[in-house]
Amino acid sequence: MEAFIFVNTEASLLWKVSEEASKIEGVKIARAVTGPFDVIIYAEYAKIEDLGVLIDAIQSINGVVKSQTSIAMPQSSYTLSSV
Repeated sequence: MEAFIFVNTEASLLWKVSEEASKIEGVKIARAVTGPFDVIIYAEYAKIEDLGVLIDAIQSINGVVKSQTSIAMPQSSYTLSSV
């Protein structure tokens, strides 16, 4: 399963948070970005419990102020054309 984690950091710590997040098991990509968030993380996990552990690890990084997680939904075989 996949998730995108959007992180706000303390001023000037986005690069450090991105670097530390990239070391966490399950994190595939961690990038400092512009816009409403400072770091965006792409992660893969096997069970929802693993995602909880991953989020806890990210939130424990020095400089993380808050995070929001969006779980990627698998593509459904149902489409409008199949109705």
